[in-house]
Amino acid sequence: MSQAQAPAAQATTPRWDIFCSIVDNFGDIGVCWRLARQLAHEHGLQVRLWLDKPEVARQLIPSLNPALTRQIPGQYIAQVEICHWQLAADAEIADAEIADAEVADAEVANVVIEAFACELPAAYLQHMQGRRPVWINLEYLSAESWVDEFHAGRSVHPSTGLSKHFFFPGFSHHTGGLLRESRLLAERMAFQQDAQLQAEFWQQLGVAPSLSENAVKVSLFCYPHAPLHSILQAMAEGEQEVDLFIPAGHIAEQTQAWVAQQAAAGFTAHKLKTHIIPFLSQPLYDRLLWACELNFVRGEDSWIRAIWAGRPLIWQPYFQQEDTHLEKLQAFLQRYHEKSSASLTAEIMAAHQAWNADGFKADGINAQQWQALCAILPQWQAHAQAYASELAEQEDLAAKLVIYCKNLF
Repeated sequence: MSQAQAPAAQATTPRWDIFCSIVDNFGDIGVCWRLARQLAHEHGLQVRLWLDKPEVARQLIPSLNPALTRQIPGQYIAQVEICHWQLAADAEIADAEIADAEVADAEVANVVIEAFACELPAAYLQHMQGRRPVWINLEYLSAESWVDEFHAGRSVHPSTGLSKHFFFPGFSHHTGGLLRESRLLAERMAFQQDAQLQAEFWQQLGVAPSLSENAVKVSLFCYPHAPLHSILQAMAEGEQEVDLFIPAGHIAEQTQAWVAQQAAAGFTAHKLKTHIIPFLSQPLYDRLLWACELNFVRGEDSWIRAIWAGRPLIWQPYFQQEDTHLEKLQAFLQRYHEKSSASLTAEIMAAHQAWNADGFKADGINAQQWQALCAILPQWQAHAQAYASELAEQEDLAAKLVIYCKNLF
């Protein structure tokens, strides 16, 4: 849909504005883009997504034209209007102030979502005092138990008197739930049961001719400080053939350098075949997760999509000081293993600990641990599918958010 092809909307259709600051690693924009599309497609809302770095977002939204976002109306893609907001170029001006006049001129929406405490533009916040919209702070996802208590709390802004409501995603019925499109699991099941669809997917990535029939397919998406060399070495030395898929970027470059070093030293990784693939759009990344037997994921967006994939996963939370990320990891693993066997739990816990422990000094997953993981993959697969199905019995985040905001009007 081009800029001129704005979707038809009734005058009474509520407008929602989502403000997203793209910090790094695509996690924030990944969540916001999925949420914006679902609100528009499944709930019939007028959605405007404000991005501070549209040029970065193009990696996730290939049809995005940053030039078209710098005006009102912005560029329409997938029934979502995408607009640009920008911090002032003068570094001495506070981050809350902006240089974009378009934001100040934009009509305030019925619902305003401040994603991950990004701080709203000062001019927009000022105009909110007249309309007094529902103001939501969409928080980061955590499996920790305190989320149940703090979800749906509110505070009063000191200078405007507006109420800000804190919406926490989470894993229990007492939280805001998890992002999940209405037909996601049905589409996943159809893909995983159709060998032809899978073959076409691998052909689309350009790797089909080189795949091994007996290899375990593994996707790897991690932060730069992950103990990459250890898992590569473990896979190369293991008994199980592995096709490893890595999106283009820093980790792919590190992997290629490792392969070159091993070759120079006379070591051939017979059991490991690495495939550097393009940085994928969200729909294609979902299919990669569905097609692999094990997925290494990071942050928030890829973590949740890996859960919905119903495949074994190893998660790397975003690194935080004082090992806060390890507390988040432990909280998730406790929920993840509430109904799994003791032996399965022990192996998966050990692998996550090796992949994440000690932050930038983690030893990583060794050859013995890798062999143990390969041995439990069938049991792990059954558990992963059951866990995804159990979570899907809850209302999804977008639906919960719509109901929550309607009750505040």
